[in-house]
Amino acid sequence: MDAAAVRSCILSTLSANADVRKQAELDLKYAEEQPGFLGALLDIIQAEPEAHIALSTAVYLKNRISRGWQPGEEFPNHTPIREEDKARCRDRLLHVLAAAPPPVRQQLIPALQRILQYDFPERWTNFMDITMELLNTNNAPSVFTGLQCLLSTCRVFRFKSTENRDGFDKIVAVSFPRLLEIGMGLVNESSNEAAEMLRIVIKSFKHATFFELPPHLREHETIVGWCSLFIAVVSKDLPPNALPDDVDEREANHWWKSKKWAYGSLNRLFLRYGNPAMLSKSNGVEYAEFSKVFLHKFAPEILQTYLLQIDKWVTKKMWLSRPCFSMTLTFLDECVKPKFMWAHLKPHLENLIAHLLFPILCQSDDDLELFESDPPEYLHRKLNSYEEVSAPDVAATNFLVSLTKSRKKQTFIVLNFINGVVNRYDAAPADQKNPREKEGALRMLGTLAGVILEKNSPIAGQAEAFFVRHVFPEFRSPHGYLRARACDLLEKFEQLDFTDEANLVIIYRNILESLADPELPVRVEAALALQPLIRHDVIRESMQQNIPQIMQQLLKLANEVDVDALANVMEDFVEVFAAQLTPFAVALAEQLRDTYMRIVRELVERNNQKEEEETYGEYLDDKSITALGVLQTIGTLILTLESTPDVLQHLETILIPVIAVTLEHKLFDLFNEVFEIIDSCTYSAKAISPTMWQAFEMMNQTFNSGAELYLEDMLPALDNIIAYGSDTLIRTPAYLQALTGMVREIFQNAAVGGVDRICGCKLAEYMMLHLRGHLDPYVPQFMELAMGILTNGEFKVKSYRIHLMEMVINAIYYNPAFALHVLESKGWTNRFFSLWFTNMDYFSRVHDKKLSIAAIVALLTLRADQVPVSVQPGWPRLLQGIVRLFQTLPAAIRNREEVTKEDFTSQDDSPDEEGNVEGWEGEGGWTAEGDEAEEDVRDEHQSYLEFLNEESQRFRSLSDAAAEDDDLEEENLIETPLDHLEPYGYFRHALLSLQREQPSLYDSMTKDLTMDEQKVLHGVIQQAEANERAATQAQSQSQSADQGLGPGPVPQDQMNGAGGGGGGAAGGDVDGH
Repeated sequence: MDAAAVRSCILSTLSANADVRKQAELDLKYAEEQPGFLGALLDIIQAEPEAHIALSTAVYLKNRISRGWQPGEEFPNHTPIREEDKARCRDRLLHVLAAAPPPVRQQLIPALQRILQYDFPERWTNFMDITMELLNTNNAPSVFTGLQCLLSTCRVFRFKSTENRDGFDKIVAVSFPRLLEIGMGLVNESSNEAAEMLRIVIKSFKHATFFELPPHLREHETIVGWCSLFIAVVSKDLPPNALPDDVDEREANHWWKSKKWAYGSLNRLFLRYGNPAMLSKSNGVEYAEFSKVFLHKFAPEILQTYLLQIDKWVTKKMWLSRPCFSMTLTFLDECVKPKFMWAHLKPHLENLIAHLLFPILCQSDDDLELFESDPPEYLHRKLNSYEEVSAPDVAATNFLVSLTKSRKKQTFIVLNFINGVVNRYDAAPADQKNPREKEGALRMLGTLAGVILEKNSPIAGQAEAFFVRHVFPEFRSPHGYLRARACDLLEKFEQLDFTDEANLVIIYRNILESLADPELPVRVEAALALQPLIRHDVIRESMQQNIPQIMQQLLKLANEVDVDALANVMEDFVEVFAAQLTPFAVALAEQLRDTYMRIVRELVERNNQKEEEETYGEYLDDKSITALGVLQTIGTLILTLESTPDVLQHLETILIPVIAVTLEHKLFDLFNEVFEIIDSCTYSAKAISPTMWQAFEMMNQTFNSGAELYLEDMLPALDNIIAYGSDTLIRTPAYLQALTGMVREIFQNAAVGGVDRICGCKLAEYMMLHLRGHLDPYVPQFMELAMGILTNGEFKVKSYRIHLMEMVINAIYYNPAFALHVLESKGWTNRFFSLWFTNMDYFSRVHDKKLSIAAIVALLTLRADQVPVSVQPGWPRLLQGIVRLFQTLPAAIRNREEVTKEDFTSQDDSPDEEGNVEGWEGEGGWTAEGDEAEEDVRDEHQSYLEFLNEESQRFRSLSDAAAEDDDLEEENLIETPLDHLEPYGYFRHALLSLQREQPSLYDSMTKDLTMDEQKVLHGVIQQAEANERAATQAQSQSQSADQGLGPGPVPQDQMNGAGGGGGGAAGGDVDGH
């Protein structure tokens, strides 16, 4: 290919003329599909004197390789690169990379990684030979390229476990001695170029040891060399060029990044491989010897190195970056549990608390500036600190929690320090008080709340007095951040039982006043503190008087700042104070709607501004989570208004824009909650209003616009629409076509799997049960969809098979003669009946058994001439099947009752939230003395990880055959007409009719029954008669009660929903008695 022509096109893509650019892009699009295109791009990069053209060419090469080397599902519309072009690219790329200037090299590295991901080592067999040649030269650019190649190799194997690391251990053994040699030489340099190369050296080690520690790196001399390198980097006094004034620039400097990865590598060696207590069952034997040596020979030296850096920082001889602080504290955290390391750490504890932890937890200048200039961002930083993985204050908090939970006696040391700070604050003159220190001390106390209030805690009783003396006054502090901390501390100590009711009154009054504080963070913290106060009777009773005003304030806050926890507070208040809020329900719904619409507008605007590549891997952010919370609050509000249909109908009109905007903009993360709102509205009203029919039309449009996989979320609402809107559905063919179209689409869409198609089975069932006699054109379609899969064996999951069969069984119940005609016309009759009766024991739910009973009863109503010849010999098996169903029905009913009980069983007797039922008297408790308290502490986190790993292994080992054993679970949320079917009387009526009207058929069906089967049938008849008598008695008692003669008990256990009807031969109803 002509490289000059390609260069001309690339140059034209930089033109200011849009038409010229567009034509050049089209020409390049055509050229990239021709042979030799990648070679032409490499020619340009090698020979191009113009930096901007070389850079543009490198970008184009990177994109072409990223999208065309292995297009797959990620880039389905891009033409794959030819194999011959790939081979030439592999031969040339490293040499081009070695000669390229840094900006161009930066673009080529991702291309190299993409190629290695798919081609190494099988198709690029000489890659490591070239890499070692580059590493062994004395030319800096070549060595740099060799380092980049080795780092890319390590990245390829980063997440691969032992069985997938073929050859990598050999690569490490060959290349890492030279890598260590290069690193040792670089650590003594001072240039930024040396720092960048050193960073690559350390990151290569990080990636190589991420999942496994290669055998070469377990050798004693080898690990001594690498740890010496990391300690040298950690301890290095950095040159002035690594210390620009701007903190962000400083942390981005390669020297500080090298320090960060040196800390990280030392930490990982200890946490994953060098701490015997942290080894899992799967690698405990493999790393046992290494971990013992590392714990005793290396970990203490690492600790001393870290403590020396802290000392330099405390004495202002050194600056430390935030990642360095975080990783130091993470290492200290891991030194708490092992007895050996705890002995090294313990002597330094008081100094660490006073001079490291406390300063980190106090408000910084940046914090205070943020509090004043950007309160929402301040709240985000303080409330969502878990998102800041490199935040030192998060690591400091984690260390304090780990320390006080594992070594409980140390809680007193921390509390003594806190008391010293707050007492010093109280004693100081007003102009000498340090509010930052007071706030930091209260923050430290908040992290200890879980330990202080633990079972058998000896200090929980002192907490109330501390609050009265040191926390209550700060509600009046002139410093907003101290007022916010006072509110936050109340929330942290939500389980504190105040003994003096007057203190609760003071708390409530102060929190109410804080809700009107001029500072936004104070108002938000006060709102969050309100939620746990509901449990106190005196406060809850007081809240009833103020609840409308409190909700107004919460809604106002929700419009000022996106804090998802506020929505949780509102939802709790709506649920607890439903009666008080009912008169304000309409206004509250309008405000919730407006809040939601505002958040969604901002979400949509933000998404529209994002570049296409930035939308990949989207996750729930603050705005989405806040919107989710508002929807949940709306749903809770609707459920509290079930007894006020007029208000509920007004709410539907108010909320329709919420439904519309969510579905229109395809906010998939919010679909479930929106469908729940439709479900709640239709279920609470027990009717479908014109507004909800609008919502149904939107749901259908959404489904047909690519939301097929959300049918499961839609099902409860669709069931309500079918159950309560059947008259409208019957009068509106378009609506029926929409529902049946959903069923067809879910079965015919190749992207939908079997589990999702179960939802289609359920939707078809709802329609056939509720719309009897009005689905004749669609029932054959449902049967064909189900039988097409059943006859082809396209199912692996038993529950899927059962639901498919129940589509056909529902059709039989709907109209047995019609269903048999469809089966017979397709040659499916014998196949289906064989499937049905051989799988009868898998119909385990009450619903399954009632459905099969109802369908068999419907078949028993057929005349002999309506029974297809192909199944006449097996027709007597109908009675045998129904006998089996009645035998197992009582057990299924008991099981459903147990499941219902479990759904409503309180979890109050579960262990405490931290899973520590021993509290202060457990392992490492405060009463332990001397050496007994200094033993190894069991690592609960590691135990939990091992549990997760074992569960993961167990589930992965399940074969397809094991997956066949999945059982259907009882579903209490969806009601169907079968819930009201009394199966005993229904069957008795049909059997007696058969005996009376078709005696010869009756005789042929009953003559082969065994004695046991006859006994079961006799028992069914007796139960039917008993149920009928119970129903008559209940009716009589009801009439007596109406006449003032007093009510009597109704034997519900015998009734079992007696009095319902089922389908006859033509789909009509038959009296159940």
